[in-house]
Amino acid sequence: MSGTIIQHSNALEPSKLSFEDFRKIVISDYRLAVESRQVSLLGRKEVLTGKAKFGIFGDGKELAQLAMAKVFRDGDWRSGYYRDQTFAFASGIVSIYQFFSQLYAHPDIESDPSSGGRQMNCHFATRLIDAEGNWFDQTSRKNSASDISTTGGQMSRIMGLGLASKLYRHNTKLTNFSKFSNFGNEVVFCSIGNAATSEGVFLETVNAAGVNQIPVIISIWDDGYGISVPNELQTTKGDISEALKGFQRKGDSNGYEIFKVRGWDYAGLIETYEKAMTFAREEHVPCLVHVTELTQPQGHSSSGSHERYKSTERLEWERAYDCNLKMRTWILESDIATEEELRKIEQEAKEYVRQEQRRAWTDYHKTINEDLEQAIWLLETIDSEIVEMPLKTLKSLPEPSFKEVYVNVRRAIRDLRKHNVGGKDDLLAWYAQRKKVNEDRFNDYLFTSTPQSPLEVTVVAPQYSDDTPIVDGREILNACFDANFERDERLLAFGEDVGKIGDVNQGFAGLQQKFGEFRIFDTGIRESAIIGKGIGLSMRGLRPIAEIQYLDYLIYALPVLSDDLASLSYRTKAGQKAPLIIRTRGHRLEGIWHSGSPMTVLLGALRGLHICVPRNMTQAAGMYNTLLRGDEPALVVECLNGYRLKEKLPTNIGDFTVPLGIAEVIKEGGDITVVSYGSTLRVVQEAAVELEKMGINMEIVDVQCLQPFDLTHVCKKSLEKTNKLLVVDEDVPGGASSFILQQIIEDQNGYYHLDSQPRTLSAKAHRPPYGSDGDYFTKPSADDVIELVYAMMNDSDPDYYPALF
Repeated sequence: MSGTIIQHSNALEPSKLSFEDFRKIVISDYRLAVESRQVSLLGRKEVLTGKAKFGIFGDGKELAQLAMAKVFRDGDWRSGYYRDQTFAFASGIVSIYQFFSQLYAHPDIESDPSSGGRQMNCHFATRLIDAEGNWFDQTSRKNSASDISTTGGQMSRIMGLGLASKLYRHNTKLTNFSKFSNFGNEVVFCSIGNAATSEGVFLETVNAAGVNQIPVIISIWDDGYGISVPNELQTTKGDISEALKGFQRKGDSNGYEIFKVRGWDYAGLIETYEKAMTFAREEHVPCLVHVTELTQPQGHSSSGSHERYKSTERLEWERAYDCNLKMRTWILESDIATEEELRKIEQEAKEYVRQEQRRAWTDYHKTINEDLEQAIWLLETIDSEIVEMPLKTLKSLPEPSFKEVYVNVRRAIRDLRKHNVGGKDDLLAWYAQRKKVNEDRFNDYLFTSTPQSPLEVTVVAPQYSDDTPIVDGREILNACFDANFERDERLLAFGEDVGKIGDVNQGFAGLQQKFGEFRIFDTGIRESAIIGKGIGLSMRGLRPIAEIQYLDYLIYALPVLSDDLASLSYRTKAGQKAPLIIRTRGHRLEGIWHSGSPMTVLLGALRGLHICVPRNMTQAAGMYNTLLRGDEPALVVECLNGYRLKEKLPTNIGDFTVPLGIAEVIKEGGDITVVSYGSTLRVVQEAAVELEKMGINMEIVDVQCLQPFDLTHVCKKSLEKTNKLLVVDEDVPGGASSFILQQIIEDQNGYYHLDSQPRTLSAKAHRPPYGSDGDYFTKPSADDVIELVYAMMNDSDPDYYPALF
């Protein structure tokens, strides 16, 4: 190790670094490495004794993370995974107290600022916004995107986090947004385990980052295994940096600087990260640092033992090459500190970690005990033997949880259901009030719900003049995007074929030429990276529209959408936001591919995104105008067969807004309510013409948004008139139509207004065969709607509506 230049994060130049300064830096690093190891050891014990639910720790990775933290500066970003605790401590992202608070799932944002108890330990995040949704100054702090457990999931968003630095550096019109960038000098630090490099999202992102030359340092923590599976079964050549050698840049080509360094080589690690940081920060060259010969002293997690799958020889090697032990030996051999000094540091570290653990545990239990003591007091005021058992149980709990408190309170309430006794009303009132408190602890902030929410955007109606032109639907969208890009320099749009040709349906036609390649640009065929790019850009203050060419392609990006974007606000308790708009198109296509309408998948996986399903391009434009003035993520599904249909062009094309979650009656009637959305509405409208000839006047409701759904209960109000309900869409049977039924029948209490069985009409369970005939016999047609509506009327009045078949 001797002879390596060591540069500390205090910006001292090596030539000015005295031996005493150098010694203090090394001792400080060793102290933190020992503290972090003690956190891992004690954290595992807390799980095994039952005080914590589950634990995953970063033991064996301490030195590499200390070295990385030395070049992590204000304004930089971390997108890591659940082994980064030493880096989090060294960079100040979290404290040891906060680490243990998260381990105990303390639902308090001060104690666990990463997640408010919503994520398991080692899942870190920094607060990016205040309670009003306003951005903090990112350049004056070290930033960490919220971690997710999905292996490799942290990769996608580095595309946007890093691309933002390039845009802020090269687009001079963004200089006013100084709280997000210091002229593009920020570096993204990404970490990933060696086994997760086998994931497709890793390889997809590595390729995309190389193409775009984003300033990122990807650190691979390689301890030789993925749980029990060795590298030889994970990676070609058993070595990820060897496998990726083709990405090494040569001459003027794009590509990576690839480094390989041993995880116990303190000085070598510092030198490597200094070099990588210079490439990434100054030249915007992506770097890959493969940190080998790491160990995992406690195994993968608290739920298993690595002795089950590692050989005796491997275990002996790991003990000998433990990075902390190797650093300790080097310190002694280099006369940096004495044995006595190191023992003192180790003892102090152990005591400090134990102190912070106890403090976290005490504070966590204070919160629980407040509820426990109130519950006991209220039950004691009830003079009935009925409450004796839950009361005794609460008094005897050695280490209570919120669950145990409320299990017994609810049991007492149930047991008192037939008894009017003193104190019961007070108990019920207290429980009702605590339900609201627990909603805040465990259930709120699926969306950030700030004053900047798109639900708060003022509704502005479209305006038309006497000479309003009638144009193709695609021209409505084009004019909308043109107006918004003129209004807001932060807007970006990208995706397959979006740039040069203006997307496959010409919504962005001519706009790259007008606004430039920094704002509207093409990407490769890589859906996960497209969404990740949008997430990262939006977290850095930009307003991206990420296009996924067709609706069914969203499934290729589903892990990123579901695990990262949709859960971001909830899992940070509104500490982070990513107001990304995803634009796609679908419905009414012919053939097995591109013709599906997987709304069921999206409704289940994307809670946390607004899901907009406009019936035409004017409604779509109004929704874009709303979303671009709000601060929450959304998916807009445009009707593929609507781009060439004629519509009037509003004179206020960039200003009118369509409110989210507000259904609309597009045809009034009194006999039956038909609820639909998107392209299927035109099928329903076609059927309505013939049904009127048959004496049936149906009311058609366009829900417009599936999330949020019909906030003003338009569907229920329609049912109050008609007492009959049919839901029509082209998802699979039991798909989105079932969701709509649940919302109307259960959530809106529409059940009480029905006088017959509610029905659904959807596509067949299989995908449509190729051609128009396949489409006709697979998806709802006007004939299907006519016959089903008529059959429902026949059920109610068979004499007036005699059976057709």
